[in-house]
Amino acid sequence: MTTLEVAGLHKHYGDHHALDGIDLTVRPGEVYGLLGPNGAGKTTLMKVVLGLQRPTSGTIRLFGLPYDRSLLAQVGALVEVPGLWQHLDAVAHLRVHARLRGVAERWIDDVLDQVRLADVRHRAVGKYSLGMRWRLGIAVALLVRPRFIILDEPTNGLDPVGIREMRELIRTLAGAGTTIMVSSHQLGEIAQVCDRVGVLVAGKTRYEGPVDGLAVDGDLEAGFFRIIDSVGGGVR
Repeated sequence: MTTLEVAGLHKHYGDHHALDGIDLTVRPGEVYGLLGPNGAGKTTLMKVVLGLQRPTSGTIRLFGLPYDRSLLAQVGALVEVPGLWQHLDAVAHLRVHARLRGVAERWIDDVLDQVRLADVRHRAVGKYSLGMRWRLGIAVALLVRPRFIILDEPTNGLDPVGIREMRELIRTLAGAGTTIMVSSHQLGEIAQVCDRVGVLVAGKTRYEGPVDGLAVDGDLEAGFFRIIDSVGGGVR
């Protein structure tokens, strides 16, 4: 059984083909990296999978089943820097989201421990660093005890310490059995956390497989840019 299977997925905006026949497969328990330059279709793909946008054509299967919005109850996601209330602390944020989603508040302490915010749970979010805000956003996603988590550019804008903390969090969640899809345009970060990757360029899947399979004579960056350059940079 696969966690996510996408076949022949298209998303068109008039003459612009943001997704132009995407094919990819995410396996249970893995960290799957979605790579590609800006404008390659990564965020659009995630939004379509999450039901935030309708595909033009193609098929999606979640957890081995034909796509149905009810399955999204088992999916957590963070596709933008989370919108947070500056004056509230982490516990208050999670209580609000637990009530909105019908989730037991007893999970709040667990998810704060998972994202390493337990020690600052009562600090106003306005005093959080960007990395801490990202982790709180992930805590919100974890409230539903998801089988699958989708993260869009979770290291974007973070300093080296924040990047390291995010990397460690992703590996910890995966080690606990959660399947994760994470998008990035930073090959080095993806190489350190992902089991397999899919490379999107100009709305198409140009590579899917192990990170090392991208390499040209052992050079991952050279292989990555060879794919991008083969289709003129990837931005439509």
